[in-house]
Amino acid sequence: MHGESLIIFLLVGVLAGWLGGIVVKGYGLGLIGDMVVGVIGSFIGGWLFSYFHILRAGGFIGDLIGATVGAIVLLFVLRLVRRTR
Repeated sequence: MHGESLIIFLLVGVLAGWLGGIVVKGYGLGLIGDMVVGVIGSFIGGWLFSYFHILRAGGFIGDLIGATVGAIVLLFVLRLVRRTR
């Protein structure tokens, strides 16, 4: 992975985590937390899109959409786990 690719990957992670936190109210995790949620969300979103055979646009916007969907799913699951305790 080149330096530019890593920066774009982290930027997508931060933006996806931040957007996921906006959609799922009550989750302000800070810069590092948003980055972690966004990066994990990108893997979840990629898996979900391939599992349901959903095509997404290529490039930055497509990656951002997939990562945001995954981050939203991750935050909903975290919210459900927290409520059951």
